[in-house]
Amino acid sequence: MYDCSLQNSPMTADQPLSSSSVSPLAAISLKLVGVVTVLSALLDYIMLLVPADFLNPQWQLSFTTQLVDRGIVPLVGIALLLTGFWVERMAGRMAGGSILFDLRFWSCALASLLGVIFLVLAFLHINNVRITSQEALAQVTREATAATTQLEERLTGEVSQQRNQLNLLFQDEALLDQAIQTGQLPEEVLRFKDDPGALDQFLSARSQEAQDRIQTEIGTRREQADKQVRREAAKSAIRISISGLLLAIGYTVIGWTGLRRLLMASR
Repeated sequence: MYDCSLQNSPMTADQPLSSSSVSPLAAISLKLVGVVTVLSALLDYIMLLVPADFLNPQWQLSFTTQLVDRGIVPLVGIALLLTGFWVERMAGRMAGGSILFDLRFWSCALASLLGVIFLVLAFLHINNVRITSQEALAQVTREATAATTQLEERLTGEVSQQRNQLNLLFQDEALLDQAIQTGQLPEEVLRFKDDPGALDQFLSARSQEAQDRIQTEIGTRREQADKQVRREAAKSAIRISISGLLLAIGYTVIGWTGLRRLLMASR
């Protein structure tokens, strides 16, 4: 005979859990993970402000870059938190109360605030990139100018030193013969022994050739540095500004949509 007592027996380990048993655990887990994610992200943002230097465009650039790069974390946390409330409501376990004590209200308010912040950062970053790139280009120009000045001073000193050394050799036959025999004195210089003016022109011409060659190298390096600065500035401006705008849209849609529905439901 069929034993009807089995219908009243407790759930065994082999039987699956019902949705009513799983939903509270899932809701609590989602809300807890969401709160922890949001709070840890906000703490991370606060630590980025230490030490703050709002008047320094370079600091602002670094701050906005790191802020936008980590901007997805609170968005995920808010999404998990709201999903937890949705699971709780589907399980029929939502408790009523004042909207000011509703965690959904504050998460949507935070999302709206972050949406405005990321919208401002997207445009602020472009301006900071422009300022820092101008400073970097000016630094490249200063370095190129300093290198050119050092080059001119060094070549002038070398020409003067060579002129003095050659004059001494031309005045001392023994030293001149020794320099010729050891190959220390180029043969092309011997023809200027009795013509100091031509010697000066020769040394100046060689110095000018060296100066032109090195200045060309400095100019090439400067152009490469300019291109690299402009390229990195453009990449940073595009990446961070677009990411900031996307984050602003995501936060704003979640925040304003949630606030509107919560306010309508509370009436």
